[in-house]
Amino acid sequence: MMSIQHLETASFSCSPPHHPHTMSHRKFSAPRHGHMGFLPRKRSSRHRGKVKSWPKDDASKPVHLTAFLGYKAGMTHILREIHRPSQKCTAVHAMSPHTTRCKGKKKAFTKYSKKWQDEAGKKQLEKDFASMKKYCKVIRIIVHTQMRLLPLRQKKAHIMEIQLNGGTIAEKVDWAHEKLEKQISVQNVFHQDENVDVIGVTKGKGFKGVTSRWHTKKLPRKTHKGLRKVACIGAWHPARVGYTIARAGQKGFFHRTEINKKIYRIGQGLHVEDGKVVKNNASTNYDLTNKSITPMGGFPHYGEVNNDFVMIKGCVMGTRKRALTIRKSLLVHTKRSQLEQIELKFIDTTSKFGYGHFQTPEEKRAFMGPLKKELVQAKASTLADSS
Repeated sequence: MMSIQHLETASFSCSPPHHPHTMSHRKFSAPRHGHMGFLPRKRSSRHRGKVKSWPKDDASKPVHLTAFLGYKAGMTHILREIHRPSQKCTAVHAMSPHTTRCKGKKKAFTKYSKKWQDEAGKKQLEKDFASMKKYCKVIRIIVHTQMRLLPLRQKKAHIMEIQLNGGTIAEKVDWAHEKLEKQISVQNVFHQDENVDVIGVTKGKGFKGVTSRWHTKKLPRKTHKGLRKVACIGAWHPARVGYTIARAGQKGFFHRTEINKKIYRIGQGLHVEDGKVVKNNASTNYDLTNKSITPMGGFPHYGEVNNDFVMIKGCVMGTRKRALTIRKSLLVHTKRSQLEQIELKFIDTTSKFGYGHFQTPEEKRAFMGPLKKELVQAKASTLADSS
């Protein structure tokens, strides 16, 4: 016989084996912070973006350049009509690119240029051109920017080697020979609605800790000796810190390539027609206001854009005035958004300092009225005339 001294009720349940989709714990893995594909995160050795891959050559197309050099000017916003849902407006990036191949004042190629002066040198050059047409498989040209056209203090031009695609080797050599010492415009390289790649160096942020550099989670408030740290930097063995562990170091000034940036507009710089200065490169079919792409007061930390420019959707890397390389896309685009025809309705040219209210100086003057100094001058001239 048994005597029951204490009786409790209990419920029993039989749990199945752990299944990946059944979470009995908060989580079973902690995704790492930061991408390992961009290692090492160190300062770039160059200021200008370097093209490491060129588009595939197609001999059936005419000879053309595959890249261009430009300088970042600033940003504005536009209004356009699109045929895709849930998108009304977007940010655009205005750039002022100028790439030419022209004679410079520096002593570059001084000995090489003497070959063009005598008959023996010219014969040797013709022989070199003939050997290039016979043996070469890739033709690249050396170009440089025109710093005197830019509102920059820098005088030394950026030099770059650009590959020629399209046509035969002989046609490429003839094209390069014809364009020697001549200016090349951006309209001759890219076209409206084209998808391009932008190569450059990002903004430098200096030496940063793991929270800012790798976006690791901050430790609790009462953590000893600081909380913007990594709690565990590895096991006892192996007795070293792995390369995948987040550590403090350089942030920014990295060489990066952004692909599939759509060209919204290739604008012509200020020019003279019939004795008049034409500066309506920011006008559209819907906004007929005579205004240039330069906003009121100029682009912050850049100045005025008076030359040909490229307007690209979204932002690009680097600070203002930094040299950027625009390259033709390596991909074949088939998506509807990539093949979309862009029609701008409005380009904003208000001041980018503070709250911009006026699109043009004439609009501001019509609203604000004459200045005090102008009234004083008018009153002085009236008194002088009356006396």
